[in-house]
Amino acid sequence: MAGAGTGPGIPTANEPAGPGFTLGPPVRRSPLRGQLPTLAVISAGGALGASARYGAALLWPTAHGAFPWTTLLVNAVGCAVIGVFMVVVTEGLSAHHLVRPFFGTGVLGGFTTFSTYAVDAQHLLTGSQIGTALVYLAGTAVAALVSVWAAAALTRRVISWRRGR
Repeated sequence: MAGAGTGPGIPTANEPAGPGFTLGPPVRRSPLRGQLPTLAVISAGGALGASARYGAALLWPTAHGAFPWTTLLVNAVGCAVIGVFMVVVTEGLSAHHLVRPFFGTGVLGGFTTFSTYAVDAQHLLTGSQIGTALVYLAGTAVAALVSVWAAAALTRRVISWRRGR
């Protein structure tokens, strides 16, 4: 007999619902289930990329109030590498499924630093260098976009040329 208010033939919790099936409380699975390897490689890659960015800042420090060339260069180079990498892994080679999260999200995400870009712009603005801040804001965005586009286009040409040989 069906449970009260469920209608004839509709099983309720803990009643047989068919061969080998019993209705019961829903099984809740963690949204992170199966994602641990991906999170681990992103974290490891991020640590490497952030360390490389920090190393660049130590090698080429920017004086307070000066134009932040190091951050602009790091972001432009990182975007160029992203352009090359994404073309290679999507159009060139088949790679392990953890390569993109490790290198693309982790290493390059940790290396490029748009948070420092914002802080650098804020420092320029609070130092009354409004023109320099605007040039830096626009220049970094343009450099990043041009870098990723040019690197991706060049990589596509190289891959096409190599396939044609």
